[in-house]
Parts: sequence; C-alpha cells; structure tokens
Amino acid sequence: MDAYEKTVVVTGGAGFIGSNYLNVAVERYPTYRFVNVDALTYAANLDSISVAGKDNYSFERADIRTASELEAIFEKYKPTDIIHFAAESHVDNSIESPRVFVETNVLGTEILLEQSRKYGIKRFHYISTDEVYGTLGLDSRSSLESDVLMPNSPYSASKAGGEALVRAYHETYGLDTIVTRGSNNFGPHQYKEKFIPLFITNLLGGKNVPLYGTGKNIRNWIYVSDHVEGIDVAFHKGKRGEIYNLGGNTELENIAVVKMLLKEFGKSEDSIEYVTDRLGHDLRYSLDSSKAKKDLGFEPKVSFEDGLKKTIEYYK
Repeated sequence: MDAYEKTVVVTGGAGFIGSNYLNVAVERYPTYRFVNVDALTYAANLDSISVAGKDNYSFERADIRTASELEAIFEKYKPTDIIHFAAESHVDNSIESPRVFVETNVLGTEILLEQSRKYGIKRFHYISTDEVYGTLGLDSRSSLESDVLMPNSPYSASKAGGEALVRAYHETYGLDTIVTRGSNNFGPHQYKEKFIPLFITNLLGGKNVPLYGTGKNIRNWIYVSDHVEGIDVAFHKGKRGEIYNLGGNTELENIAVVKMLLKEFGKSEDSIEYVTDRLGHDLRYSLDSSKAKKDLGFEPKVSFEDGLKKTIEYYK
C-alpha cells in the first residue's frame, strides 16, 4: 500500500459522474491507488468502469450510511484523500421520498467526514450542485460561490446540508476541504431517469417525450468530461476551505433541448407530451465559473451540440 503516492477513496464511483472520473483518473495517475466505494443502488453500474482491471483500482461495496463498513475500508486501505460523489440525486425521487436523501446526503456525509477526521485525511472533496443556490430569475446574474444558499427541493436541501457539514468540519476541526458545485451534467453512463438520457431512450424506442409544464425552465449544461476535468484540477490545485463553481457555457430552456433532440432523430414536435409540472420546479440555474477559471484554469471545451451528439451515440 505504501508504494502509492496517494490512496484516494472515491465514493459513488459506480455512478454517472464518479465512473467518468475514475475512467480518467485511474489511468492518469498510476502512482495513486483509487478505491471505489459504492453501495450499488439502482442507478449504479460497475460496467461503466473501463479501468476495473488496473492494478491501482479497487472496488469495495459499502454504504456510506454505515459507519462500521466505512471504518473497515479506512482500516484496510489507509486512505489519504476522499472525493465524495455518492449521493441520491434524482429530484423527483426526493419529492416522493425525502428521508432517504437526508440519510444518504446529510448523515452519510457526516459519517464519512467523521472517519476522515479520525484517520487524518489530507483532502476531502465534496461534489455539490448548482441546485443548492435555488432558483434564479430570468434577468438575474449567474450564481456566485459567495451567494446565500436557498435550496428548494428535498434533494438540493440535502446537498446543501452535506455542504454545511463539510464547512463545519473545516472550520471546527481544520479538515482540508474543497467543495465544487457543478451544473447539469450529461454524457455517457448517466442513468436513464434523467432528462437527456430519458428523452433519448424514449425516442430510440419510438415513444413520446414527457416535458414538464411549458418547457420554459432553464438549465446550465456541462458535458461530463469537462466536469471531470474541473473536479480533477480543483482536487489537486484548489485552496483548502474554498468552493468552486464548475458550470458549462450553455444555458438553454428545456424546450430548446427537446427540439434539438427531435431534430437529431428526425421527429416532429408531435412527439412532445406536456405533463403536469414538477412540484416547486426551479425556473433557472446558472453558474458564474469565473473564480474556477481564474484560480484553476478551468474552462469547458465540449460544446453542447457536440456533447449531445456523443451522448446520443452512446445510448444508441
């Protein structure tokens, strides 16, 4: 074990963003050992991990809500760093069943932080979301890291709760923490309940696409490989205790995304099925990522159009 420069526990590494991160990082850093800790809930998929055969990759099935399971992993691997992706993340599910989101995203984060404090972890990187800011008006400026958090869904509230604990462990115990807040991700390995993969798979199957309300809600999109690059540079170069927005360059109404998909599939707007709007549906998210650009050199490279084409190819 001591031969490795770092031993990085990656929670939720069988999920969408976590697996994309591991597929890059395991090959990029052969002197690091990566330990993927995942409970393998419904949205996880170990087949998404292309680096599973590498010597510096290990997998441990464990639930971050169970302290004894985490303790055994910390004892076995003696990790130096944590990148914490693991989360319940589907807003509709959080509206139906808020408690599991609080248990995983708040309590699970606290248990992980406590183990990290006990074992002297050198860096704890918490993967958060633009949704913690709450909704923006159409004419509002983009969200800054210093803005007050006003989450509106049980999902975003639970992510903000986890973030608050990360801050508390930094301020109270001196734990070296980093928080990155990403905008809406899309790309390979995303579970098909989410907006873009759901619509792609429906269109591939000859079904209509269910669009909430009028489709006028606006989201800031980032292709997952760009987000992964931002996470990696923040993990290595971010200043302890800091928060960084990692947003894409594209803000689009949901209806505009749907029309782009319909065009790619040669379908008419008759394929849109307008459904009752989501409860408490935030109108707009938008991240100002100028701090990450200035401090870390972060800049998304994949255009929304190119990313969408790659994503369609993946689901085909």
